[in-house]
Amino acid sequence: MSTPALESTEVQQTGSTRGLLASVIDDAQRLVALEVALAKQETRELATQNAVAAGVIGFGALLVILGVLVALPTLVVVSVPWHWQAAAVWTVAYVVIGVALYLIGRSRLELRLPPRTIESLKENKEWALRRVRSNGR
Repeated sequence: MSTPALESTEVQQTGSTRGLLASVIDDAQRLVALEVALAKQETRELATQNAVAAGVIGFGALLVILGVLVALPTLVVVSVPWHWQAAAVWTVAYVVIGVALYLIGRSRLELRLPPRTIESLKENKEWALRRVRSNGR
């Protein structure tokens, strides 16, 4: 038979274990909510940065297309003496500016996972594992 004091101790341990488990679950839920908020913020920052980079790439591509469109009349102007130099200068200028803008945009474009979120998730995983191990004793 069990004694009343032993039963009371078992009830207290069960109650404290439940409270501790509820605390861990609440903390984990709060961490998940914070992780989601961090991921949203980082995704917005990356989207903005990539939108600017895509705009620069698009403008560079537009200038390259304009360079090609100017190059075609240049071939026609070749038959007229001294006029082809002006057309060639415009063609080269558009192409050089377009390629430069394309390269700048491409170098600024970042397609990657949000690093702070990934690091924070690793830290939270370690925290949860330590907390579960320390409570399991």
